[in-house]
Amino acid sequence: MSPRTALSAIAAAAALVAVTACTSTKSSGSDGSSLELVNSGKLTTCTHLPYEPFQSRQDNKIVGFDVDLVDLVAKELKVTQEIVDTPFEGIQTGEDLNARKCDVAAAGMTITDVREENLDFSAPYFEATQALLTKKGAAFDSLESLKGKKLGVQQGTTGEEYAKKNGPGVETVQFEDLALLLTAVKTGQVDAAVNDNGVLFEYVRKNADTEVTAEFKTGEQYGVGVRTGNDALRKEIDKVIKAAQSDGRYDAIYKKWFPAAPKS
Repeated sequence: MSPRTALSAIAAAAALVAVTACTSTKSSGSDGSSLELVNSGKLTTCTHLPYEPFQSRQDNKIVGFDVDLVDLVAKELKVTQEIVDTPFEGIQTGEDLNARKCDVAAAGMTITDVREENLDFSAPYFEATQALLTKKGAAFDSLESLKGKKLGVQQGTTGEEYAKKNGPGVETVQFEDLALLLTAVKTGQVDAAVNDNGVLFEYVRKNADTEVTAEFKTGEQYGVGVRTGNDALRKEIDKVIKAAQSDGRYDAIYKKWFPAAPKS
């Protein structure tokens, strides 16, 4: 091996050690088990803003239902939560988790068979369904009533899938995030929008000129995502969710972000 080759090999090895040190920091689970976190002392969460009331930016701080729930996990691990705002596509495909951009994905994300091929989910923590948002007084209360009209959908979501499967003759218009979708309804860019009922009811509560005119019983459940095979972290999240649902912490968070406590 030439001196130049030897130096290159040493440099490459040093770079590999540096990368490994940044992406496999050890932390301890509640049972003393070893966990690998992206950043020392932090539980890094990937999400896609805004998705109020699950996650949104208020006064330069990211807050919401999902934020509070993951904070419980971080507290159990004796670390703090750090949130990364990233496009939803990289979250639902598992790319961000595999690239070690984050430890968990909490983005009001429905558990689906397709997504489970790309990442592992915690136990379900929220019941959801699809709903229809319109301007107040608009005569649209079903997908059938929107035939020949424009229906806004958010890219990569179960709402987009539902609309395309169940709205023949409806022109779907795709938006990258929820804020753009909601604005499109208010400004008349689209005649209506489909998205999860939780975020739409929250929007209507703050925007009296809009209304939810229909809900579609899709029976969806949200889960916190982790990298495929990261069972230690997934089990830790499951423990926290189960405990919080039993001791009242979950209900307290729900009441904080929604007008009524969850049904038992």
